[in-house]
Amino acid sequence: MLENLVSNAIKYTPTGSVQVDFTEETFGRIRIRVADTGIGMSETDLACLFSQFFRAESAKKLVTEGTGLGLVIVKEILDRLGGTIRVSSKVGEGTTFTIYLRASE
Repeated sequence: MLENLVSNAIKYTPTGSVQVDFTEETFGRIRIRVADTGIGMSETDLACLFSQFFRAESAKKLVTEGTGLGLVIVKEILDRLGGTIRVSSKVGEGTTFTIYLRASE
């Protein structure tokens, strides 16, 4: 899951930076954030992001390879772990994926 998010961030950030951080939050939750200053995505693309075989238009323009399954798999893993994911993005400014998981006891 993390490998997919980080590799996507690197792939779609031709110049700029990728940041990954882990934070322990209240109520036994862990927050994992993967943020980049890459190509970003439109609001239209964000609405379809976790659909099978979907690739954002900005991603197709930059990188020709990709199956459109990576984020679907990330979402499936999170669903099985009882976690959630949030995404924010702006074309030309970058994308941030934020994952919330329950901390193990």
